[in-house]
Amino acid sequence: MKKVISLTVLACSLGLASSVSAKTCDIEINSDDQMRFDQTELTVGADCSKVNLTLNHTGSMAKNVMGHNWVLTQTDDLQSVATAGMATGLDNHYLPADQSKVIAATDVIGGGESTSITFDVSALSKDVDYSFFCSFPGHWGIMKGKFIIE
Repeated sequence: MKKVISLTVLACSLGLASSVSAKTCDIEINSDDQMRFDQTELTVGADCSKVNLTLNHTGSMAKNVMGHNWVLTQTDDLQSVATAGMATGLDNHYLPADQSKVIAATDVIGGGESTSITFDVSALSKDVDYSFFCSFPGHWGIMKGKFIIE
């Protein structure tokens, strides 16, 4: 056990800590009162093990009228997750009770608000098609985009 501790201390002192610790990548995306995200494609480098995503609502309407969230699923699961989420209501952030197909999701926010989440992407594959969307009822058909692992 002493050798493991010594190697960890040595790696940190030599500036090799990046190989010991995970890399967190930051992403920021905006939404507005016109049911739009300002980006339709988000790309994460393969060297990222976690993502810290910040969602901003740049509009002025309240969340019960024009609320937005950011939900990540495999593209094949987008419609079923969005449909199931509509029935759960605003208090549950329009997310399905069974969230097994939800990779990550923010709270629903209203105009002038922001929210952030950090989630693990180390298990995601560049060979899988991922999509993000807003699960507020009626929004997911327009407010969506691709989430790409490089």
